[in-house]
Amino acid sequence: MSVGVFRPNVRLVQLTIPAGKRETILDALDDEEVDYVVTDETSGREFTGVVYFPLPANAVEPVLDRLQEEGVSDDAYTVVVDAETVISRKFDRLEEKYATDDVEGDRISRQELRTEADEMTPTFWIYVTMTLISAFVATAGLLLDSPAVVVGSMVIAPLIGPALGASVGTVVNDEEMVRQGLAYQALGIGLAIAGSAVLAWFLKTVNLVPPGLTLTSVGEINERLAPDLLSLIIALGAGVAGVLSLSTGVSTALVGVMIAAALIPPAAAAGIALAWGLPLAGLGSTVLVLVNITSVNLAGLVTLWYMGYRPGEWFEEAAAQRKLLRNAALFGVAMVVLSSFLVGTSVTAFQTATFETEVQNDIDELLEDPANEEYQLLSVEVRMTEDFPFRHQERVIVTVGRTGEAASQSAVTDEIYAIVDEHSDRPVAVQVRYVDIDQRGGTEFDPDPRLAPHPSAARPSAPAPGA
Repeated sequence: MSVGVFRPNVRLVQLTIPAGKRETILDALDDEEVDYVVTDETSGREFTGVVYFPLPANAVEPVLDRLQEEGVSDDAYTVVVDAETVISRKFDRLEEKYATDDVEGDRISRQELRTEADEMTPTFWIYVTMTLISAFVATAGLLLDSPAVVVGSMVIAPLIGPALGASVGTVVNDEEMVRQGLAYQALGIGLAIAGSAVLAWFLKTVNLVPPGLTLTSVGEINERLAPDLLSLIIALGAGVAGVLSLSTGVSTALVGVMIAAALIPPAAAAGIALAWGLPLAGLGSTVLVLVNITSVNLAGLVTLWYMGYRPGEWFEEAAAQRKLLRNAALFGVAMVVLSSFLVGTSVTAFQTATFETEVQNDIDELLEDPANEEYQLLSVEVRMTEDFPFRHQERVIVTVGRTGEAASQSAVTDEIYAIVDEHSDRPVAVQVRYVDIDQRGGTEFDPDPRLAPHPSAARPSAPAPGA
């Protein structure tokens, strides 16, 4: 006998033996070189005994499939539990027999996968309650502009079970699991948006948020109202990581947070936008949620099939493959169509960043001229319009520091206006603010800064909030 060793990927299988199948089952286990113990079943039912045998985790599926071929039906009781220690030279040889270097060597069995996916989806009312609580916490976190609270909302979101359940159901040809997973996902997203909208409306009505609060002034909200293509990477990564954690028996808690990060905060942002009466602002967040949910499902399907999961019966494999291709095609088309929206917002963000960089570089170059040595650029701020989801530049505020006498201030201002005009493809209001720089370290604003838009550009605009 060998020394007992802790083995994290060991299972103990307990199987009831149907009447008339005792010798067949034991012979099959002998053929597989599996060490076992048999006890008699005396309850007088259709089973004559119980056989116990340890297996490496990656051997559970092929051994149970072999026993099913020998006549063990789904009516028999099969219990698979984790085992910590096995003391047996036979088990060492069994591990060597099933040891592989490919991805299938590290995964749990199909039977365990189905059970794990089922257990991750809570009961209906628990799911509804936890989803609403998560949405409420996310709404509060977004309005408070608190990343820590937003992360807390992700921890309690119960979305990983349905998200992975639909993928598991597809690859093992379980229609009920697929329907439940998709239905729960749709319900969860709908509840999150509606719950966030109701809570945000209530908070706004009773003045628990600052009156006149603009959503674009809150960083945690603003970044989700106009998402870009980088958000797609989060969802695809969450789907792949979720399946890998589930199929290898690794804890799914942190991956569940990642999936919730792709769904709950943008859903809450969409609800807040609705409460503020800005449905177009909420469109970006809603599209982000839909893109993320389709991406998670698509990544889950592809990863599970790549890892070798198939239905138990060979004649079911063709049907499961057809369903996988159909569902993957539907998710893929939906992801591509919805991602075109993210492409638009990404292009807009890139153009804005390029515009701001070019304006700042040109103004820096202007003020580095020896003739303008009494000036230095302090900041360039680009304020955007509120016409979501595709916003554009509305106002450019340039803050310039000056020391000593500045006789050429008017000329510098005109050149700054010209620089903004050169890089803008549409009328943009321009404000140039001059700040007196105290050589002792203090600063004070010019009591009469030039704030009027460029007179040569007919581009009146309402003052931006906080201007």
